[in-house]
Amino acid sequence: MNNVTYALALALGCAGMPAFAANAAEENAVAYVQVKLEILANESLIWGALALSNHLNMNLKESEILAKDEVWRSEIGTKDPSLINAIANSAASDYLRMMVDESGGRITEIIVMDATGLNAAVSNITSDYWQGDEEKFSETFPKGPGAVHEGEIEFDESANVYQQQISLTLVDPATRFPVGAVTFGVDAAAFN
Repeated sequence: MNNVTYALALALGCAGMPAFAANAAEENAVAYVQVKLEILANESLIWGALALSNHLNMNLKESEILAKDEVWRSEIGTKDPSLINAIANSAASDYLRMMVDESGGRITEIIVMDATGLNAAVSNITSDYWQGDEEKFSETFPKGPGAVHEGEIEFDESANVYQQQISLTLVDPATRFPVGAVTFGVDAAAFN
């Protein structure tokens, strides 16, 4: 088993189809995300963005994280969103946008989060910088390798689709320790 396959198996908690999918459509969506996770796990741009983000943010206090989150929120729609641009205009974010584009509408967004729950790379600008207070992060990264969270299907006004977020812990293939999390937003109707 190579490092990527091992990392994928750790991130998913098994080498095969998970038992947590509630119905066929969810099983199809999760299986699709499994394949995309394996592709993502092979991309050095993603690991580089995670390493940089973890290095920059690993010693932040919660008050500092919340302050950065407030800056992000205040920059949305402004002429000079420097914090947003630092993340959204990175090569790793470009790679995520390519994955979304190549999905033929199945993937609506991808968010890669560092070990603090801050965005390390994003396919779309998120409404906030800190995901650490949301289940997509709290139900994955802190729970370690193999943690998966399937969010409820909700209407996403910005994408005009019913979307489900499937989130997983990202595990460094070399150290086998969790280094972040990833959320794939998928068009729920694409998997029926």
